Amino acid sequence: MMETLLEPKYIFTFLLMGTIVYITYLSKKNSSASDFFVGGRSFGWFTNGSAIAGDYLSAATFLGLAGLTFSIGYDGAFYTFSFSIGLTLLAIFVAGPLRRFGAYTVADFVAYRFHSKRARLVAVLVVLSISGFYAAPQLLGAAQILSMFFGTSYEFGIIFTCAVMILYVGVGGMKGTTLNQALELWIRLGAFILMVGAAIYGGLHYEKILSAITSFSGSVANTAAFTEDGKDLVANGESWATSGVLTPNFLHTVSLIIGLSLGTIGLPHILLRFYTNPSAKAARKSALMAIGIASVFFLFAVYLGVVGRALFLEGNLNAEVMKNLVTGGDNMVVPSIAEVLGGKWLLGLVIAGAFAAIFSNLSGLFIASSGALAHDLYASFSKKELSQKQRVAAGKVAILILGILYGLLGLLVKEASIGHLVALAFTVAASTFTPIFLFGIWWRGMTEKGAIAGLLVGLIVSMVMIFLSPFLPAALQFKVPGIVTVPIGFLTVYIVSKLDRKVPADVNDFMRKVHSKEREVA
Repeated sequence: MMETLLEPKYIFTFLLMGTIVYITYLSKKNSSASDFFVGGRSFGWFTNGSAIAGDYLSAATFLGLAGLTFSIGYDGAFYTFSFSIGLTLLAIFVAGPLRRFGAYTVADFVAYRFHSKRARLVAVLVVLSISGFYAAPQLLGAAQILSMFFGTSYEFGIIFTCAVMILYVGVGGMKGTTLNQALELWIRLGAFILMVGAAIYGGLHYEKILSAITSFSGSVANTAAFTEDGKDLVANGESWATSGVLTPNFLHTVSLIIGLSLGTIGLPHILLRFYTNPSAKAARKSALMAIGIASVFFLFAVYLGVVGRALFLEGNLNAEVMKNLVTGGDNMVVPSIAEVLGGKWLLGLVIAGAFAAIFSNLSGLFIASSGALAHDLYASFSKKELSQKQRVAAGKVAILILGILYGLLGLLVKEASIGHLVALAFTVAASTFTPIFLFGIWWRGMTEKGAIAGLLVGLIVSMVMIFLSPFLPAALQFKVPGIVTVPIGFLTVYIVSKLDRKVPADVNDFMRKVHSKEREVA
């Protein structure tokens, strides 16, 4: 028993869990709604920039993006870099004004912009929908890691992860969440740096291994024992190095770029992070820092995916690693090649890093969704004025409810791809909140009815394009349907607002508030 617990994967995982518990304990004092939902707006640009990157670089980045490059090559790499555009747009157009606005939740922006409880209610629906799409792949990744490396069942993995989140976010609130996210980011970055260093030291230089992969054509040795038909897998290097899986033509390429790049602007858990900065200037600096960190991660993810492909095609890895690469799917590439490159110790660090990625992203989703339930629904629609203590208590109850709901959702996505599930969350965000925030900050003419119509139409069209894609004409079947859903979201807001013309009377005051440099500290 003791020998098992001294394995690196247990040591690093226990250290991570212990650190989470300790930080959560130190952050347990949340005396006001501001403390619980936005951390008292007290985090500087470095801490919050680290937390934003930690929130953004989820299991899809740490596990899924390298996995996509491993399995589909060029399209996987293109898919990866499409994510990086979004943070840049967010920093330029939204970060500063959003912090000057100052609020607790994403729905607050819509409600205060139009003085509308109806708009708040619709915004809550969209927040929960996007968060659900995003939470599912994180839970999937956690359950797969626990199952593959600790021998637990998939169901146990879901329950364990949700229990950690209930403790993590329910006790620490935004303060504990932010500090844990910042720490967890650097754990992941450290793991990636070590993996890249080990790969280069081992002679796996990019140009060399890329040439070997693209020239490979035929059966992959020693894979038959792990396939359903008992035959070795077949790989074609030429098709791997060209487009055609996710983006078979120009329209699909444009659709992918639109969905992933604009989706970042509409992600509730990322938008919420800018409320935690003390000023608009700090919010912009946080966003710039997150861009730099994310760019490094994306570069490393692509390289490690190529490394994994090269090692796999050689066919001489040990049986356990080959099994993981064949049966674990895209999501297990990084842990598998970590063991090859650095043995049990690097594998242990990568497993801890994967948990850090999952916990970091899930905690952001939990805090954003708890704000939607506790602040936007319960407190805003309550018949009596709630005390600060009651608002915090409502937030903690919301965390418990979300733990149960997300757990049930996680059980339904057992066979899905982490990277693709996240892309769908980005599509919904790009089609709903992105038009609302860009128009809301930069166009005086948006009205309450335009905002509500845009949110509802964007959500419905996204759901139809995602879930009913097989029943649509071939021309409308996209892996990431941003080219259809995003323009519809923007046009709906614009057209309905133009027809409605009931612009809020205080719109000029709102615009001065979010754009005035005199309001750097709020």
